[in-house]
Amino acid sequence: MNHLARLGDERYLLPNHAHIIVYDGNDRELLTVYDCGAAQKPPSAQFLGTLGRISCQHRLDHTQTGYVVKLDEQAVLEQQKPDDYRIISHQG
Repeated sequence: MNHLARLGDERYLLPNHAHIIVYDGNDRELLTVYDCGAAQKPPSAQFLGTLGRISCQHRLDHTQTGYVVKLDEQAVLEQQKPDDYRIISHQG
């Protein structure tokens, strides 16, 4: 399941106000992407791996099972190497 707009190989557009829920696993995390945290819609995508750097306007809320990244601007989810992701600011 991946309904995110692609920006090339392993790069995905994250809309303004997207929420990424990161469930902490033993060696990998589950990243679940929602287009908007306020909308009552199913997730847009899920990825297995780890979320490294976040270099865009965002807020971080810690939970018992991981954390939630709340974006304040449009961004790009980019796969760095297998099972390794980062979120960067979208210039365009």
